[in-house]
Amino acid sequence: MTNVLLYAVHLFLFPGLLFIVVMGLLLAGIDRKLVARMQNRVGASILQPWYDFLKCCGKETIIPRHARKGLFLGAPVACFVILISAALFIPVFGGLSMSFEGDVVVILYLLTAAGVAIIVGSAASGSPFAGVGLSREMVAMISYELPFVLVLLAVGALCGQDSAYGVTFSMDEIVRWQTENGSSLLHPAMIPAAIAMLFVIPCEIGMHPFDIAEAETEISEGTLTEYSGAPLGVFKLCHCVKMYVMTALFCALFLGGLSTGILLVDALLEVVFCIIVTFLCMTVPHAICARFKVEQVFKFYWTFVSALALISLLLVWIMR
Repeated sequence: MTNVLLYAVHLFLFPGLLFIVVMGLLLAGIDRKLVARMQNRVGASILQPWYDFLKCCGKETIIPRHARKGLFLGAPVACFVILISAALFIPVFGGLSMSFEGDVVVILYLLTAAGVAIIVGSAASGSPFAGVGLSREMVAMISYELPFVLVLLAVGALCGQDSAYGVTFSMDEIVRWQTENGSSLLHPAMIPAAIAMLFVIPCEIGMHPFDIAEAETEISEGTLTEYSGAPLGVFKLCHCVKMYVMTALFCALFLGGLSTGILLVDALLEVVFCIIVTFLCMTVPHAICARFKVEQVFKFYWTFVSALALISLLLVWIMR
């Protein structure tokens, strides 16, 4: 009975559903506030993403005449469930997670599946604006997936040196190696990979200046054009949750092993480092950069960002 209760706490409270949602909304609110301050504006309240979600849930849901209703309404729910599932495999400081051997690959597939859910939902709407948005979403996915995979391989090669295959795809193993040898960010060979990951995060989330799929001034919200009411609110919540998932993944990959052994302190450390990562890779580019063109995003990630990740991977193998 005690094990069942502990499992329920992990699943629904910490580091599960409640913690994930609260962290996502908090990061989104802080990001908006910091961007406003950097642009000499007052900005909305830090709680504004929460207000926006509740407001959307209270609005009428309008389904387009030519939409495929089941896919149209099911896509936001599927995206949310997928992202929550991915977050459960990422260890917070203290090692709390539902990790298993090969969970890095599962996280990669789940994040891709979340993007596919957005594409399916927009395609089911039947809107030409959504059609343009989903095509841009696919270009963005193709752009950041290559450097993302290379970053995961570089970290796995560094932390899995003593494994049978010379590489590990277990988040627990990655965190354990960092606990014994220090955070991977302190390893000289991993600095290019960490920089590459900071570039991958905003495009994975769809943040400005890489928000080519939802460019309001160009294609009227793109993939989310036809969404309204609660389904739109769920997609907006998914956007916030993905902010936490990606920043927490960065902390696990490059700042693991910093546990104090005290659950509350570890949770606070997680919050602080996620905020710092959010500021570096999302807030600063949002405040100072104009939106990239579609072809610029593809070229940027397949040349500069991929090269950074590849350099780290090669350095790890050379320095063994």
